[in-house]
Amino acid sequence: MKAEQVLHMNSGDDDKSYAQNSTIQNVRLSMTRSVRQSAIMEAYKSTSFPKTMSIGDLGCSLGPNTLLVASDAIDAVEIVHKELNQPLPEIHIQLNDLPGNDFNGLINSLEGFKKTHRCFISVVPGSFYGRLFPSHSLHFIHSSSSLNWLSQVPLDLQNEENVKINRGKLCISKTSPPCVLEAYSKQFQRDFSLFLKCRGEELVPGGCMVLTLLSRSTSENSDPSSLGIGLQWEILAQALVDMASEGIVDEKKIDLCNAPFYVPSLEEMKHAIETEGSFSIKSIESFDVTYNGTKVEDTVTTALKLSINAQQMAKMIRAVTESILVSHFGEEIIDELFVRYSYLLEDYYSKNMHGCTTAVVFMKRNVP
Repeated sequence: MKAEQVLHMNSGDDDKSYAQNSTIQNVRLSMTRSVRQSAIMEAYKSTSFPKTMSIGDLGCSLGPNTLLVASDAIDAVEIVHKELNQPLPEIHIQLNDLPGNDFNGLINSLEGFKKTHRCFISVVPGSFYGRLFPSHSLHFIHSSSSLNWLSQVPLDLQNEENVKINRGKLCISKTSPPCVLEAYSKQFQRDFSLFLKCRGEELVPGGCMVLTLLSRSTSENSDPSSLGIGLQWEILAQALVDMASEGIVDEKKIDLCNAPFYVPSLEEMKHAIETEGSFSIKSIESFDVTYNGTKVEDTVTTALKLSINAQQMAKMIRAVTESILVSHFGEEIIDELFVRYSYLLEDYYSKNMHGCTTAVVFMKRNVP
């Protein structure tokens, strides 16, 4: 099954929604703002100051983070306008996500923004592993916290005959055989290369793109199964296996469930970009963030904070993964699953200090 058929963030504005549980994503956006604004300014200048500047935000979801990129774009263009005395362009923001996204809620949230920001906004449902916009119609493209989601689970792991290949796991694990790592890596290369090709066709020559996604740290570069990058899936699998041992979940369902999720190294991203050929890398860097959304060096560990952090992390992972888990295991187990998940996280945090590494890639569309 393709991810676009089941994947979406939890809608609404309640305690289980993505809108209320996207702190880490907000931190990534905040920490990459300067790169994003530099890229927008360069795109505006290198495309000869277009009268209408079109910007695509891919995987926009819904919530307080959704319009931050639009706000940054408006600010960046106004800076160039003041510095170079160029006429202000009309700005067209095009917000994209999978069809299951809450587009009604998204549209309802736009009116207040448009009253205070000079821009036009459209919504574009569809998978970014395919064309979304007309050829040479965009000047800047952005995507944050989305490209770790693959278009589908690798085909080799969808076959029921291979049920024991990744038994008791939901993604790449220390105990996964090499063929699992290879299948995920190949799927990422296929998907990311297709993404680059499509975006290369949609951007005008000289246009720019900034991508932010989870990556492997330097120490993990050679080990895609490191717990440091697969914590969410490793501990979710443990919670499910515990429930299976009590007869709450069918063990075979766990064996058949693999997440369409992959965390690449910087080298894998560089290789794909250079091989596909549509873009030149202007900069590529990484930074660390703890799972409670604060910088690693700012973390203070206390028993109470461990519990709060575990609960917050469990809510965030639920907001992101619930649609996939419900499609595979059913809705009736979800509350119990995430209660157990929270306790397992708290135990893990009591013994380990854990953060995630995020990469930000600034690219420019090559001129033919």
